[in-house]
Amino acid sequence: MPEFAELLNGYRRFRTNGYARQKARYDQLVNEGQHPKLMIIGCSDSRVDPAQIFDVDPGEIFVVRNVAALVPPRETTPGQHGVSAALEFAVQFLQVRQIVVMGHGLCGGCKAALTQELNDQPLGKGGFITNWVRLLDEVRDPIAAEFGTQGRLAERAMELAAVKVSLANLRTFPIVREREKNGDLTLRGTFFAISDGVLHLLDEDSGEFSPAD
Repeated sequence: MPEFAELLNGYRRFRTNGYARQKARYDQLVNEGQHPKLMIIGCSDSRVDPAQIFDVDPGEIFVVRNVAALVPPRETTPGQHGVSAALEFAVQFLQVRQIVVMGHGLCGGCKAALTQELNDQPLGKGGFITNWVRLLDEVRDPIAAEFGTQGRLAERAMELAAVKVSLANLRTFPIVREREKNGDLTLRGTFFAISDGVLHLLDEDSGEFSPAD
């Protein structure tokens, strides 16, 4: 696991190799700005970096990462709405054409959402994690009734359900609904399995995930 000194070594390799190799691309991004047409909402988990998984160049995807790749529903109450701000910027100003929600296997946030009612104490001293994963409360009871609250079957069910919750919450934003209705925006649900490196795509009509070709 790299400490900061190792990060600097990585930066030096990047400056010597990666940046030099893509200098023309970076120059273009400086002169023309960013114009990604795809937004990815992913998890902060260190094992699931969207840029690595999709093998993209700088400037090609607009990425938001948080615990469990969750999108809160639209709210107008005072507060710091980071995901909502990023979403508004991506849709209104960057005019992305697709938004991809990417859940993943062995997600600690989804596991916490599944089991938090078993704990007498909050999941963190500040209560931030507990409050955040309560976004999945609506799907917890059906999953617990079918699979229990522990074990990989229950965890995988929660991981897949979380993607659907985020897609539903995206559609609480009028600008998202409007652009999707007009055919200017497509929402996609995906799931990356860390154990075998396979990406699964959600068919919203059937509600099922299938491996990508």
